[in-house]
Amino acid sequence: MSFTLTRPVAPAGPVRTGGPGRRTRILALPEARWAAAALLLFLAALPLQLLGAPWWTWGPLYALTYVTGGWEPGWEGLKALREKTLDVDLLMVVAALGAAAIGQVLDGALLIVIFATSGALEAFATARTADSVRGLLDLAPAKATRLGEAGAEETVPTEELAVGDVILVRPGERVGADGRVLDGASEVDQATITGEPLPVAKEPGDEVFAGTLNGTGALRVAVERDPSDSVIARIVAMVEEASGTKAPTQLFIEKAEQRYSIGMVAATVALFAVPLAFGAALQPTLLRAMTFMIVASPCAVVLATMPPLLSAIANAGRHGVLIKSAVVMERLGLIDAVALDKTGTLTEGTPRVTDIRPLVSSGLTEDALLTLAAAAEHPSEHPLARAVTEAARTRGLALPPVADFASAPGTGVTATVDGRKVAVGSPARLLDVRTGEAGAAAELAVQLEEDGRTAALVVLDGTPVGVLGIADRLRTDARSTVARLARLTGCTPVLVTGDNPRAAARVAAEAGIDDVRAGLLPQDKVHAVKAMESAGRKVLVVGDGVNDAPALAAAHTGIAMGRAGSDLALETADAVVVRDELATVPTAVALSRRCRRLVVQNLVIAAVFITGLVVWDLAGTLPLPLGVAGHEGSTVIVGLNGLRLLRDAAWTRAERDH
Repeated sequence: MSFTLTRPVAPAGPVRTGGPGRRTRILALPEARWAAAALLLFLAALPLQLLGAPWWTWGPLYALTYVTGGWEPGWEGLKALREKTLDVDLLMVVAALGAAAIGQVLDGALLIVIFATSGALEAFATARTADSVRGLLDLAPAKATRLGEAGAEETVPTEELAVGDVILVRPGERVGADGRVLDGASEVDQATITGEPLPVAKEPGDEVFAGTLNGTGALRVAVERDPSDSVIARIVAMVEEASGTKAPTQLFIEKAEQRYSIGMVAATVALFAVPLAFGAALQPTLLRAMTFMIVASPCAVVLATMPPLLSAIANAGRHGVLIKSAVVMERLGLIDAVALDKTGTLTEGTPRVTDIRPLVSSGLTEDALLTLAAAAEHPSEHPLARAVTEAARTRGLALPPVADFASAPGTGVTATVDGRKVAVGSPARLLDVRTGEAGAAAELAVQLEEDGRTAALVVLDGTPVGVLGIADRLRTDARSTVARLARLTGCTPVLVTGDNPRAAARVAAEAGIDDVRAGLLPQDKVHAVKAMESAGRKVLVVGDGVNDAPALAAAHTGIAMGRAGSDLALETADAVVVRDELATVPTAVALSRRCRRLVVQNLVIAAVFITGLVVWDLAGTLPLPLGVAGHEGSTVIVGLNGLRLLRDAAWTRAERDH
């Protein structure tokens, strides 16, 4: 199903984050309302029929089930027929009506309900994706403060900004346009664009992006791109383009839909018309044709496909992986290459203290150094400060009272702790001398930064006393997950990230990844995925942020990490790891492959039954009750076979695969 996303007009008020009011409710969709009505009518009629109530109590309810659940797919099928194509929707409606015509009303109604529900879920998924893409534009502020020649401030809509304008970005505001810093110093959280876990220090000459969040300093920014060409706008465009141009996908059995449908209809008509032309009696001829249509109908084939897929989806859902459709479950098993995001995917997405290095000359222990740093950082809301205070809390350290706290953007914090002045921050800003303690501290900082850590220098009364290393920690199951994905696909996953090359290289080395592509903007990730697919690969992308959404949409299959994932990533992805357990990704792939094998088994079983019954009907005289029994028997067999994937044992076996 293809759809078009319309760009909303930028809001006139404050920046919104896309609350629940903007999300489509399932019953707001007509497909969902018709499907719900059909299901309720079916559930009302079924017990009446099974309990032996008079036909007039349940017959009208079944008739309404056919109407409410079947009119829309039937109408779509007729429109397709007008375009000289015959799709499975029309075939299912005809098969359901044929079943009702010979007394199998329950079977036909069940088929109608299944198809109506499937169509409603597809429409709902499409609507939610559209909601999230529209909500993405809210990341960029609606208004910006433009500076005139004399420094006069003017509040203007961001869409009126032009290249060359100068805007003022105050502390806590979002940047209104892509540009370059002219004056000021601050730290900007640009995780939505690059995925970096920590705010980035910005000073004159540095680039900033629209929609990123400014820290505690004020910035004057020269606009370098038209708002319609900003990185955040291009993310929207890329998601829309990928969603609109991605080739329509079909279940395995639907690939033969046209030929099978046309052949079955033509055979049924011929089986009825040809004998009549040669003088055969109407009633037995019609009965033979109807029997043929029932035994040759694709009900068993459809059920050969859907129960394994739906069972696998349900099983994966119980284990924390939300697979959005049967098509996705089938496609997941076809992947032969994997691209992984770093922050929030391979790593936890939260900076933590990894190294505590007191200088020998300071005489401080690790706990003493951490206590000083945590006490000074405690009043700060910076992510690095939270990492330091959390490390002290984890060690059970008591923090002394603090006075005279001050914070300087891009530099660090200062405070008085137990009567002594403590500074914690950037080594490059706090170190002026490269000899003695300063030289030793500088060497420690360089070592940590070369290892991909962020170094925080601790200075006591003007003298460096130690360095802390801070980094985003690798998930405990990341290395084993990478190894399993490599065995499943035959090639090691690729790391694609917007983070800096040193941090990316450190994480890749810990995870066992050789191919590292760092410093990528969202469009660069898309290009990397398309390059892999142009080489004949079917790529699985795993990510969590707004910056990953275009790649998730462009890939053969996309999986989003659910706990910290952005709304856009969650809706764009084909599947979501709800519990944030990375190890479930290769298990889901293995389960999909087991599911595909079971589908093939079921198709063989269904084909044997259908072929046998059709040959019997054509070569001899197949009694209608026996034909129905054989048809329903094959349906039951393949259905029960597919339900084997509901068992927890199926997930356990998938965990052991490779």
